[in-house]
Amino acid sequence: MKVSMRWKLMGAFLLVVLLTGGALYGYLTPTLEHYLVSQTREGLLGEARLARMTAGKEIRELRKDAPGLAATISRETGARVTIISLQGEVMGDSDVKPGDLKDLENHRSRAEVQEALHSGQGSAIRYSATLRTPMLYVAYPFKSAGEEDGVIRLALPLAVLGNMQKDLHAMLGASLLLATLVSLILSYILANVTSRSLRTIAAGASLIGKGEFGQRIPVRSHDEMGELAKVMNDMAARIEDQLASISAERNRLGTILRGMGEGVMVANAAGVITLVNPAFLALFSLREEEVTGRPLIDISRHPVLHDAFRIVVETRNARFEEIDLTLHDEKIVLTHWVPLLEGEEIQGVVAVFHDISDLKRLEKVRRDFVANVSHELRTPATVIKGYAETLLGDLLRTDPDRATRFIEIIDNHAGRLANLIGDLLSLSELESGSLALEMRPQAIDGTVRHVCTLLEEKARAKSINIDLTGISGAPQVLADQGRIEQVLINLLDNAIKYTPERGTIAVAARDAGNMVAISITDSGIGIPPKDLPRIFERFYRVDAARSRDQGGTGLGLSIVKHIVQLHGGNVAVESVPGKGSTFSFTLKKA
Repeated sequence: MKVSMRWKLMGAFLLVVLLTGGALYGYLTPTLEHYLVSQTREGLLGEARLARMTAGKEIRELRKDAPGLAATISRETGARVTIISLQGEVMGDSDVKPGDLKDLENHRSRAEVQEALHSGQGSAIRYSATLRTPMLYVAYPFKSAGEEDGVIRLALPLAVLGNMQKDLHAMLGASLLLATLVSLILSYILANVTSRSLRTIAAGASLIGKGEFGQRIPVRSHDEMGELAKVMNDMAARIEDQLASISAERNRLGTILRGMGEGVMVANAAGVITLVNPAFLALFSLREEEVTGRPLIDISRHPVLHDAFRIVVETRNARFEEIDLTLHDEKIVLTHWVPLLEGEEIQGVVAVFHDISDLKRLEKVRRDFVANVSHELRTPATVIKGYAETLLGDLLRTDPDRATRFIEIIDNHAGRLANLIGDLLSLSELESGSLALEMRPQAIDGTVRHVCTLLEEKARAKSINIDLTGISGAPQVLADQGRIEQVLINLLDNAIKYTPERGTIAVAARDAGNMVAISITDSGIGIPPKDLPRIFERFYRVDAARSRDQGGTGLGLSIVKHIVQLHGGNVAVESVPGKGSTFSFTLKKA
């Protein structure tokens, strides 16, 4: 059961009063009793001295005068009076009839009589066999007619003292009870006054403990309670400042973690994840509630991941690991593991995950590009060099016809080399982002007809029919006419190259919301499904040998894709092997 400070203080005050009162009662009772006996003895001694003087004057004959004198003095003093001869014979007793005096035993051996005879006065407390009660005796020797005749003794029953002691006890008990009641009231008042400050401090401390650090405890005094209130206020202010600093630091850290493109994971030494950022969740396709508080092995069972964590915990050294993750798609992640140390103890591990999949793909594309460029450039350069060396060997003079054919071959491969370099320069310009387009409204059907006119001779050579009925009435588009002509030339030229003789090519346009979709469909050889995803890559050819024979550089479709994307459109392809292909792209409406 909870006991408040007020009742504790009240109990303490009351206990002090009770202990003090009890101690005083225990001390005063025997002291006052002793004092009461002493005062009674002194009073009785005083009466005994007076009685001695009276006896010295009144007694002439001890046996004759003693009984009457004893009775007279007893009536005046209220005490029992006994007159004893020097031999110890009782000559008179106020409580014994004169005729019964001879039956009393000799009193010379009594302690008070002996003391009186030897020192001039005596006193004693003992049980009286005559009266059957404890008595206080005092005795003095007296002289009559100038001689020491005997001893006069006064006695009081202790029952009188007992009554007085009872009255004394009652008075002390009443005083103690009154003091207890008064102290109870005063202790209640003092406890309330004293505990009020404590209650105020406790209430303020409770609010501070609940997180209300702006709460302040009023300082109403300059004693210890006031000092305690000041200390509590200072503590609350410091905690409030520290929490504000921690909160700001946490917000900064959270903002940094959210803004990081790299995934961050923090785990304790047991491998339980305590913190992750959004990039980590996106990398592993997880939600935060699925990660925080769970072991790392529940998130991913990749062996390299767990080996790296284990090695960092064991060696306490930073570590780099490259990990291939196969989730929804294949990702290559570079991880940087750093131990969290506190003194010599490891508290956990921080891991930073860098998704380098794009870098790896770009590196592969770069390697393929360099290899393809080298291969594409080496072939015509080798041919040109070989035939040129042959011509330099006096072939022009010895065999003019053959030399002429060699020169034609050199010219053909030089043109191919020039086309390749031109396409490379165009592609580089498109990929650099520095190309400025002259965007103007234009009729796409007119542009298509102009390109068809440029390629008319090549199509007529293969008896290919180009159907332009689907392009008539197409909406105007917003485009750079020169670049769109380049797109159309590449697509129509490819369609003519890969369409057999007497085939057909159809060009059409349709409204696609705020875009215009242009499609070129041929009845050519088609493209296998496995090659469709890569058809727009640089130097990618479905049939490399045939493409080279047709004079292609392998860069045309890549150039098409970049030009269309610079216009804000998309390019796509659909094909059925043996039945033809459809290349389509979109442009914004004017």
